[in-house]
Amino acid sequence: MTTRSPASPASPASSASSTTSTTSASATEPADAADATTPAVPDALPAPVAIFAGLSASLVAIGLARFAYTPLIPPLIEAHWFGASDVVYLGAANFAGYFAGALSGRRLGARFSHRAMLRWMMALAALSFAACAWPVSLAWYFTWRLASGFAGAVVMVLVAQTILPMVAPARRGLASGAIFMGIGAGIVASGTLVPLLMTQFSRYGLAATWLGLAALSALLTGLTWRAWPAHAPVAATGGAKVPMPAAVRLLYAAYAAVAVGLLGAAVFLVDYVARGLARGTGAGALYWIVYGAGALSGPVLYGLVADRIGFGRALRGGLALSGAAALALAFMDHPAALAVASALLGAFTPGVVTLMIGRLHELLPGDSHAQHAAWGHSTTMFALFQALAGYAFSFLFAHSGGRHHVVFVASALAFGAALLLEAASARRR
Repeated sequence: MTTRSPASPASPASSASSTTSTTSASATEPADAADATTPAVPDALPAPVAIFAGLSASLVAIGLARFAYTPLIPPLIEAHWFGASDVVYLGAANFAGYFAGALSGRRLGARFSHRAMLRWMMALAALSFAACAWPVSLAWYFTWRLASGFAGAVVMVLVAQTILPMVAPARRGLASGAIFMGIGAGIVASGTLVPLLMTQFSRYGLAATWLGLAALSALLTGLTWRAWPAHAPVAATGGAKVPMPAAVRLLYAAYAAVAVGLLGAAVFLVDYVARGLARGTGAGALYWIVYGAGALSGPVLYGLVADRIGFGRALRGGLALSGAAALALAFMDHPAALAVASALLGAFTPGVVTLMIGRLHELLPGDSHAQHAAWGHSTTMFALFQALAGYAFSFLFAHSGGRHHVVFVASALAFGAALLLEAASARRR
């Protein structure tokens, strides 16, 4: 997914995702965070092989490890593995693990090497799927959902820093887009595989589905085991803390609100269609595929719009559309309305990363160190508020009697707050 910004041709993105870095530096930093003069490693495999490894890692650790859980929520409840409120709390465990991984991923990469951590985290994500095939206890499931979130964040912190130095500067935008396309591909794959596995292996039900996801993840882990470059990429240089203008600090708050807004559809969409509207798991999975198709196209489409009208206007437009989509989910149950809303929210999930990076470049023109520091702060805020919102929405859902529309209204309000904060940021520029 190609990220455009005024200061550089392109930047790697992270997701609904996602979106994940520490304050000092991040794998989701703009692509120019990697030294443009960094030479390719002579004994490394060709760059396309490493890019495939990166795509596979984002597919396994984010696209599947986070988003495959969404279409599994209705079957988990219907099979009486866990209650409705417990299932939602288990979903939030992934966000908590994600925040922990975002804080520690860079430190782990420096200690054990990027290649080792990327291998181990893909393997941990695959193992977490296999472990979830047995509903041993709520604590058991919580631990493995936490581990899957941790693995996903570490991958996202390290993957771009590991691969992009192998790529010519003029092609880094395309490379980063290919790497993080795995997020949308994982969403589409989860929406396709979960109902297929549930149907084909109905005798074994959920256990077979979890093991099928584990097998796919293990296959991709094995295929890419030797594809990671062995060199240690040049780390972004540290430095004194950069004082940020008020406009940037307001943008941090806007991004935190976006984290809250995106959570509603990311966790509740399939369950809303399947159980809330009584249309079944298959229908819920179909809308999840629509959501994933939006996630595949969103970063490029939003980038093209931003090139024409500017990142600030494009970001405000995306926030308005996403707020309207959340309200549509809350109050409209026509199939066409649900499809449009799902696609819009799916597109904005990774698309907002494109817009946020570009917007920070607009607010901090020509100051690479400040841009990177600001992106680190904003993505850490995103991870924190996503984790907090996961538990807040779980509480809201449980205490509203399982009313999905209450969650979607809360998402719309969060998008509205983000829009007001971004508008205030634009005025302070």
